[in-house]
Amino acid sequence: MKKLVTSAFALTCLLISTEASAWGMTGHRVVAEIADNNLTNKARKEVTKIIGPQKLAYWANWPDFIKSDKSWKHADACHYVNIPGDMSREQYNVAIENTADENMYKRGLFLINELKNNKELSLEKKQEYLYFLIHIIGDAHQPMHVGREEDLGGNKIKVSWFRDTTNIHTVWDSKLVDYENYSFTEYAGVLDIVTKKDRKKMQEGTFADWIYDSYQKANVIYATVKMDDKLGYNYHYDNKYNMEEQLLKGGLRLAQTINTIFK
Repeated sequence: MKKLVTSAFALTCLLISTEASAWGMTGHRVVAEIADNNLTNKARKEVTKIIGPQKLAYWANWPDFIKSDKSWKHADACHYVNIPGDMSREQYNVAIENTADENMYKRGLFLINELKNNKELSLEKKQEYLYFLIHIIGDAHQPMHVGREEDLGGNKIKVSWFRDTTNIHTVWDSKLVDYENYSFTEYAGVLDIVTKKDRKKMQEGTFADWIYDSYQKANVIYATVKMDDKLGYNYHYDNKYNMEEQLLKGGLRLAQTINTIFK
């Protein structure tokens, strides 16, 4: 545990460009904080055995921090899954099952299975797998992480955000979230106010269903943004609530996943 803590802080100083991460630091922590607030007592007890009293949000960005370490290069593809655009649900089902093993979808399934069923995992492996699971469920709810291979999930679609030159991937990673100017705890608090019925509805479905939800939103983003668009107040207004819904769903579904693993 101490070794991983030290590594996380050391690598924070070597952070990669936000273009390669999902939600940015604040968004990932919002997802993790919402999840933390919706854990069952049993799940919280089991999680505490793995990471101690620290909150999930503390570790939410660890899989991005370690990208600066070349020994973790093999994990880069675990942050996204490439799916061709505008597929029907049936076509999507075939496409996602036929993707390469090292991607967000396949790795997420692996982590869930290992944490739930592999009783031989060392404490260090449990920590690593839980940190990645926290992060990957967040990634799965950032629509541009279910993007298209040819433009690297929107990284090649250059736009301006107010006066900043950026790309549509980064707009969804961090620009929309940071524009609200909340701390991650504040943002989690104002979003997680849904009824028990709505919470249960959001938590329904499989990991593939959740990614398809993001995929549909990615299709809309691609259809409404083109190279060199100037984005600002209108784009924020048009997409604020979609972005917030994805943060909320990510947090509630992460909680559901962890609760199921440690039931």
